[in-house]
Amino acid sequence: MNLQRISAQAPLADLLATYESDGGLIVEELFPREVIDALRSDVLRTARDFAPGAATQGLGDAGKFFVGANTIRFSSLGKVSPAFFSLLDNPVYAAIADAVLLPICGSYWVNTGQAMLIGPESDAQALHRDCENWPQLCAALWPDCPDVTVSAMIALDEVTEEIGATRVIPGSHHWQDIRDRGTPEMTVPAELSPGDALVYSGKVLHGGGANRSRDRWRLAMHLSFLVGWLTPEESSPLDYSDAELAERSPRVQRLLGHRSYSPRPQPGGGLWLRNVDLIEADPSFPGRQDTTAGIP
Repeated sequence: MNLQRISAQAPLADLLATYESDGGLIVEELFPREVIDALRSDVLRTARDFAPGAATQGLGDAGKFFVGANTIRFSSLGKVSPAFFSLLDNPVYAAIADAVLLPICGSYWVNTGQAMLIGPESDAQALHRDCENWPQLCAALWPDCPDVTVSAMIALDEVTEEIGATRVIPGSHHWQDIRDRGTPEMTVPAELSPGDALVYSGKVLHGGGANRSRDRWRLAMHLSFLVGWLTPEESSPLDYSDAELAERSPRVQRLLGHRSYSPRPQPGGGLWLRNVDLIEADPSFPGRQDTTAGIP
């Protein structure tokens, strides 16, 4: 089974149907080229300050192995490039995330916004499910656990199989055994043009591909959202000050942890209680309006 490719201009129902059936899809031209070009330039400039293999997604040698010895990763992309905030306000990606996550939460926030640059002659990453960051929930309820995170791997340049396109096992989010990691032979590559995105469930098996070139880097970034009642990977509320986000949209402020969490219309109490008074005044708060307005 190959990943389906669907235009960002397609009806939202088509995007969601494929997301549900396959666990992921390639949304073509999801982000405007001028935004991607600005991000690419700013990310490449900043990447000079990070040594390959220095990032880790966990503790000790296991975390470094997971990331890769010749991979550059860094976060807080809003400090690197103002174009990052445009990704957070993208209406199509917002509509997908709303449809997937809001049935079980009042709002969601950024889980990871990270540059992921895979260097030449890098091995493939181990296949994994992002939802396993919260095993007490997802492993306990598998295979019936809800989607708690939705992700996009976004191309900043041409991303081909040869230079490490993310590999996915479509349909693996429906497997009965969460411990079943499949095999590399079962994966398919998510080849992307600049501005395309692999949008995928936290329950689907995937991993960065091997970069078999000798002199080319895979230039991409990852942007994922997480239900508001779970703790995200990145500390966005600490990374950005109130002053830095003062002129950004209420949605951006909420996604980066500068608004309180209200469970409404779901049951539960308020969390992360800062700026709680702004919830009532926020016209973009989920449930206040039709979040699919303007989406085909």
